[in-house]
Amino acid sequence: QVQLVESGGGLVQPGGSLRLSCTASGMISSIDAMAWYRQAPGKELRKERELVAAITPTGNRNYADSVKGRFTISSDNAKNTVYLQMNNLKPEDTAVYYCNLDIKRTIWHKAEGYWGQGTQVTVSS
Repeated sequence: QVQLVESGGGLVQPGGSLRLSCTASGMISSIDAMAWYRQAPGKELRKERELVAAITPTGNRNYADSVKGRFTISSDNAKNTVYLQMNNLKPEDTAVYYCNLDIKRTIWHKAEGYWGQGTQVTVSS
């Protein structure tokens, strides 16, 4: 059994900052890629989630064009935790943010994608 717990969302004014965290626990042998996705209002029914940022175990990072220069993804592999530092937030960043981790439960398992429960980020004055 694997659980992912997210924290750090909330209401912030335009130009403000938030830091999201996602920690995995349970039966974990290793974690491959870690990523953050978001789902904007009105897209729940179609389950459209946008890839915001991703990081590999070796530290390679990838960002959506819309967040480059404002968001930073990082990880603490010893704590099975991925972070998303969000600066200079804009109203269009408003969404539910989900972490997604590719986890191998044992050395005999293939990596599977696990989702966090989602955390609301609202950017409004």
